[in-house]
This record gives sequence, structure tokens and C-alpha cells, in this order.
Amino acid sequence: MSVIARKWPLSGAVRAGGVAALWLVVAAPTAGNIGSCGLERADLDATKFFTEKRRIDCARCVSCALATAACDEACGASAVPSEFAEDCFPLTHDGEVCLAALTHASCEDYASYVADAGATVPTECNFCPPERKPAPEEP
Repeated sequence: MSVIARKWPLSGAVRAGGVAALWLVVAAPTAGNIGSCGLERADLDATKFFTEKRRIDCARCVSCALATAACDEACGASAVPSEFAEDCFPLTHDGEVCLAALTHASCEDYASYVADAGATVPTECNFCPPERKPAPEEP
């Protein structure tokens, strides 16, 4: 019997618990599986996403006392977009993460999202960034 075993005898139940805990750590999901919850890839429904985003935008504009053109549009009756930009194919999970970020943003951050000039986009919602055109070459 080893010195450790004589000094700290472990019962079979304690050893089994240690083995179970080790198995849970070793059998953890790989980095690519985190957040997937075993769901199949599904394209984000543009109409549902933009309808919910508009609802959140309007609610946050009201609760943060923001008055911008984007707030007026969010709280207005204009049509909701029914598709994403060309070559933009976000997944349902992308939309869920974006909407959660908007819901939990501070009023200061939200003011920057709906600003009339220089509006920003939260990184969680930047799943369809605009194409960057190369700068013109000088002669």
C-alpha cells in the first residue's frame, strides 16, 4: 500500500466521485460546440428578427428617454424589412445573441446605437458588416 493511501484512506464512494468529476471535466464540449446546444444550423428569419429588434429598440428608446430618427422609426408604423442584405446569411443563434445584447445594453451604449450621426453597431449584431471598398489609388 502506498504512503498516500495509508495516510489518507479513501472510501470507494469518494474514489467513484473523484472519477465521475474527472470524467465530467474530460468529456466537456469542445470549443466549437459551446453554445450550440445540439441544435441544427438554422437561418435567421429576417422578418421575425427585425420585428423583435424594432420592439426592443422602441422600448429602449422610451426607457432611456432617447429621441432620434432611429427611435422615431423603431416606434413608428413603417414596414419591417423582410430580408437581410445580399450575401448575408446569419444564423438563428446570431440573432438571439444580438437581441440579448440590445436588451442588456446600458442607456449610454444604446444612445450610440441609435445616434443620428455616427451610430455604432454592437459587435454581437455585426453579423452582416458592409463591404469595405478599397481606397482609390493615387496617380
